[in-house]
Amino acid sequence: MVSTALEFKKIYEGIDSMHLSSIVKKLTAVFMLWLVYATAVNANNSIESVRIWPAPENTRIVFDLSNKPDFKYFSLKSPQRLVIDFKNSTNNAELMSAIKADSRVQKIRTSSSKEKGTTRLVLELAEDYRVSVFPLAPAGQYSDRLVIDLYDKNSQPIATHDNSKGKRDIVIAIVAGHGGEDPGSIGASGTYEKHVTLKIAQKLAHLINKKQGLKAVMIRSGDYYVDHNRKTELARKSKADLLISIHADAFTSSKPNGASVLVQATRRADSEFARWIQNREKNSELLGGAGETIRSTKDNNLAIALGDMKKEYTMASSYDFAEHVVKQLKKVTKLHKHKPERLSLAVLKSSDIPSVLIETGFISNHQEERRLNNSSHQQKLANAIYIAVDDYFSRNPPDSTLMAATRVREHKVSRGESLSVVAQRYKVSIRQLKSANNLKSNVVRIGQTLKIPQAD
Repeated sequence: MVSTALEFKKIYEGIDSMHLSSIVKKLTAVFMLWLVYATAVNANNSIESVRIWPAPENTRIVFDLSNKPDFKYFSLKSPQRLVIDFKNSTNNAELMSAIKADSRVQKIRTSSSKEKGTTRLVLELAEDYRVSVFPLAPAGQYSDRLVIDLYDKNSQPIATHDNSKGKRDIVIAIVAGHGGEDPGSIGASGTYEKHVTLKIAQKLAHLINKKQGLKAVMIRSGDYYVDHNRKTELARKSKADLLISIHADAFTSSKPNGASVLVQATRRADSEFARWIQNREKNSELLGGAGETIRSTKDNNLAIALGDMKKEYTMASSYDFAEHVVKQLKKVTKLHKHKPERLSLAVLKSSDIPSVLIETGFISNHQEERRLNNSSHQQKLANAIYIAVDDYFSRNPPDSTLMAATRVREHKVSRGESLSVVAQRYKVSIRQLKSANNLKSNVVRIGQTLKIPQAD
């Protein structure tokens, strides 16, 4: 032992200070390389950023990552927290800067984990929410993501109202396509489809809400994402009579242009109906007078037959309204398709709500991108869609609505009919008929079209 120590002393004394310094530097470099390697092995993923998209009924938190996340999560109470463990990961995101605009997430912070190489993030929440956590693969401008959706547990149906005559408004559900982390198509000049669709939807909603007897319900009122199934669910909650989804088309080439109107394809309608009829007790209230029969009957064939009639009515109504939209759109913009097209799209799947999807133009076309960004052109598109809505429901107002109660009916005078005969038929007074048609006498002509007012 003593001899070994003496030998070591001789070796040490033989090394000058400069040589020793060089050795230390080399050993330090080797150690740093090892440390980098060890970190890379134990942390092969990185949390690059966090984005938060608040919505009326939910908040979406998106973590952008360098690779596919390996994660687990759990909730804690008192106070309410959501804990996410990202395995083999490091955090490079500014956590607190993203939550300023949201009331549901009070704080995002790191915490220690017992598992080596794991980054633990804690979301401090305002209250208890329904939580959905899932990864998303890279798409477009986005890398791998981990998405957290927080849903209010006590969300209320969108209110509609009866007017002074005890008749309800006709409800139009308006879906502004895409939103939040889903920008939709992006034009050559950087125009996001989600921004264009929201502006057109807002203008359309404003026009609809100015009309007595009509009410617009915005499924998306801000820059946030709404799941396709949730869109239909919200439309049903609002008791919508019609769903209009607004988009801007795109293609790999910049040449295609023009607007299109799409309706539900038969295949999707059939599959949706099959799922829907299985829950007929839950959905029977959507079928008007036949609802109670469908709910109570033990005859599945009868339930299917009645429900199928509703589905066929919905599809026919969708196509009829789509034709009204095409007629009006061609007055303000070029059409890509001159007739409604049938397509299998999630937002058109409803078997109980007439639904159309309007492609307002090709954002991938340079000229149309400029027009779609123009407020005046957006207003023209909104005006055209509104006229189609007003015209369609003036002709086809649902029962128990104000527009049905105040609808101006028409009658074409036939041989042998007099003003008194027409008045008696429609249970109105001659005075009302004359006033509605600006008649100065009781004389009417064969072939003359008379407006029939509502009875007093």
